[in-house]
Amino acid sequence: MGVGIIDILVFVIFVVVVIGIGLWQSRGEEIHSEHGARDYFLAGRGLTWWLVGFSLIAANISTEQFVGMSGKAADWLGMAIASYEWMAAITLVVVAFLFVPTFLRSGIFTIPEFLEYRYNPFARIVMAISTLIILVGVPTASVIYSGAKVITVNFQGQALFGLDLGSITVGCWIIGSLAAVYVFAGGLKACAWADLIQGTALIVGGAIIAYLAMKLLGNADPAALAATATTSVDPAQLADAGAIERLQLLNAGDWQAGKLHMVRPPDDPEIPWTALVVGLWIPNFFYWGLNQYITQRTLGSKSLAEGQRGVVFAAFLKLLIPFVVVIPGILAFNLFTSDLETAAIVKNAKAIATFAPDLYMELSDEVKPDPNEPLFVNDIKAINKRLDAARTDPPRGMVLLRFSEIFASGHPVDARRIVVHNAKQLGIAEPAGLIDPQSILDGNRAVLGQKSGGVGKGAVHELVLRDYDAAFPVLIKNLLPAGTGLKGFVLAAIFGAVVSSLASMLNSSSTIFAMDIYRKIKKNPSQFELVSVGRICVVAFVFIAMLIAPRLDNPKFGGIFTFIQEFQGFISPGILSIFLFGVLVHRAPRACGTVGLIINPVLYGALKYFTPNIAFLNRMAICFFVILAVLTLMTLLKPLPAPVTLPVNEDMDMRTDQRTKVFGIAVIVLTLILYAIFW
Repeated sequence: MGVGIIDILVFVIFVVVVIGIGLWQSRGEEIHSEHGARDYFLAGRGLTWWLVGFSLIAANISTEQFVGMSGKAADWLGMAIASYEWMAAITLVVVAFLFVPTFLRSGIFTIPEFLEYRYNPFARIVMAISTLIILVGVPTASVIYSGAKVITVNFQGQALFGLDLGSITVGCWIIGSLAAVYVFAGGLKACAWADLIQGTALIVGGAIIAYLAMKLLGNADPAALAATATTSVDPAQLADAGAIERLQLLNAGDWQAGKLHMVRPPDDPEIPWTALVVGLWIPNFFYWGLNQYITQRTLGSKSLAEGQRGVVFAAFLKLLIPFVVVIPGILAFNLFTSDLETAAIVKNAKAIATFAPDLYMELSDEVKPDPNEPLFVNDIKAINKRLDAARTDPPRGMVLLRFSEIFASGHPVDARRIVVHNAKQLGIAEPAGLIDPQSILDGNRAVLGQKSGGVGKGAVHELVLRDYDAAFPVLIKNLLPAGTGLKGFVLAAIFGAVVSSLASMLNSSSTIFAMDIYRKIKKNPSQFELVSVGRICVVAFVFIAMLIAPRLDNPKFGGIFTFIQEFQGFISPGILSIFLFGVLVHRAPRACGTVGLIINPVLYGALKYFTPNIAFLNRMAICFFVILAVLTLMTLLKPLPAPVTLPVNEDMDMRTDQRTKVFGIAVIVLTLILYAIFW
């Protein structure tokens, strides 16, 4: 259940070797030279295609996928969540031949820098500041938190040098500190070489989990598996089936319920089929083409041919990710439903202790974690801490609790107490006739309807039957035997993925501040000064993110994957719109950059507030088309008299490789075949 000495040794050795290689490969960088900033922030523009490709994947794949995406797959989305990966493959091929030539030809350090050349300095500053705020506060903090969530569940009750390795807070500080070390010292080149190893180990580690999960599926009890099927399945039918056939029987179902289908109904709250048409392309093109911490690898390419080849290679690797992340998430539900329900008890208990401490004391032990279970040591401490704090500082505001029919059926007495609590919060009479699960569920819906009708102001928190974010940690805990070194390797690979993504974010954040903000404030700073400012930013930004990260353990944030994706909507449609106009519409006026960046957060925020039932991907699509319409109108009314002249990097070899185009077309064809198989 835990880890052995050999696992710890493998884990430590892997981490030390990876960081050591990164620092060794980046030695000798002359930050005092006339190219110091280029060497530190862009690896001297000397990255080859295989470094670019693996680095893109390692920077991208993190616990956002292993916790968030795997959790969504275990829940109702199943293979539909794989669209984030497979659509990214097509996106990367387009980016390689649409955006990469323009960016490398202009010789830019950052994506916001391009906006100044194409539009105006104000657009550059707006994008730089908004990117920094969201990058440090959302994905950086989220990656630290979700990484700690995966790692610490396997170290409950263990300490090192007096530090509780099972603590989310301790895990956050360890992860953040290690990532900052080699970014601070070696810059992008250290990141790229570390990514090469960590990206490879990541895919291997995920493949090990997928293999062991499929092997266990083939030997599991048919009756227990049948209870997890999306549609009714005869256990006798499962008894005679192999692992792959069992996976299909349990999860195929019809297209609206089956987890092996890519298409979701139009009213799906996260990935309706309408999002596949437009909405999902927006975060994909923003992320892979215009997101600094991803594109910085491409900007450091040795030549255009190397950069394009690396991006297309990354596109091919993206096709593999669902098989080591999404499929295991589905299998976690089939194999370990009871573990997900146990994790939900902990998650619900934390929420109730946070929002309704008085109610928590009234509830039965059935909906509270077992205080004698070693794996719950830190959770019990967190709950008791929140209860103690409530005695002197009661929760402010009003938070109502919602639950499902399954929750009411499993815990009718506690569900009734929750209904009474909600009614008291709103100052209304307790519903009559709360005698069975259905009447209790209806009663709570009626109470919450009073809030929707304008009685009281406050949030509604959902109590869950299963904690799907725990899917991948549960797989690691149950599938990998302690003491063999295998668990240590997989944990190290996932830890490495976390550190890679975090290091990329810190490197790009420091680059944006140094090159887009500091260099504008202080004219003509030295190369050494720019690198020094970048290093100071690495320390400052990781410190801020480490302060935020443990707070994401608060139940109010919900699933970590949705938390990250939702916030991207405030900037990604606007940025994508103005870049498309900047690259493709040569007569678009310079004011388009400013207008697009300002409209997006205002419009997206208004849609989120006034139409919360619209899926966030559809909100992105609405913003995207509205901004495109505005920019089109501006261009028609006042086009530029002549296209803007962009700077040219004379040192960049701009020759392309025709074989890369063929490879890119092959990747797109493979993606379409996968969609046809899982449609």
